Amino acid sequence: MRASGKGLKGASSVAHLPAQSLLGCCWVCGPGTGSLSQPGPDTWPLQSGGYDLNLFASPPDSNFVCSVCHGVLKRPARLPCSHIFCKKCIFQWLARQKTCPCCRKEVKRKKIVRVNKLRKTIGRLEVKCKNANAGCIVTCPLAHRKGHQDSCPFELMACPNEGCTSRVPRGALAEHRQHCQQGSQQRCPLGCGATLDPAKRARHNCYRELHNAWSARQERSRTLLLCLLRRVRWLHRATSVVRRELAELSNFLEEDTALLEGTSQEEAKVAPEGNAGAEVVGEPRANVPCK
Repeated sequence: MRASGKGLKGASSVAHLPAQSLLGCCWVCGPGTGSLSQPGPDTWPLQSGGYDLNLFASPPDSNFVCSVCHGVLKRPARLPCSHIFCKKCIFQWLARQKTCPCCRKEVKRKKIVRVNKLRKTIGRLEVKCKNANAGCIVTCPLAHRKGHQDSCPFELMACPNEGCTSRVPRGALAEHRQHCQQGSQQRCPLGCGATLDPAKRARHNCYRELHNAWSARQERSRTLLLCLLRRVRWLHRATSVVRRELAELSNFLEEDTALLEGTSQEEAKVAPEGNAGAEVVGEPRANVPCK
């Protein structure tokens, strides 16, 4: 088992601790005994938050090893007691226990600080390419590992041909595409999304097809617009006719009303004169004495 742990005064003091003390900080060891013990029900699960030791070109210094996951520190975080762990490791630990994994002192999350200087130092360590087993012999700083993977000729790449599920090294991808059985059918390079075989690719022109479709749609829109204009004009004429007829009806009603009013006034004048004549005719004659 590899001796690992963080010194009580930071990473620099770990190297001066005896091996017995370092083993006493391990979560799977008995306190200060240096011997392995069987994990209990509350034992920390084996979930690594650090970098694999086999990733590095040469064995890293023990000061850079997390005493929880036994990997090289990833995003190191320092506790108030000065012990340093991977951020993921210590946060998962504190979710179950609120104490330091080494000294068992109580820990509050808000007092945990990142150690950026140590992170940069670890980022300068030389690491092997993840495709070393496939033949890549390149080593680079840990901080540049992702950039190398994006150009590594041994990185497995998916064949871009439609329907091909093969994954081949980036360096052999061009040769694979030439002999790929699915290479006969490819998507349109102009971006329309159509899957074409060689015969269709020779006469495929999605720009021309798009232009023809747009022209047909434009012609249809023009036809619909003309039809709409004709209906609007018919509606305008019909509205004008209705408006004119309403005006004539209004004039007719006004004349009829005036005529009715004139007739009523004449009847009112004739009625009093007729009543007066009737009274004169009906009056009895006076008796005239005979001489």
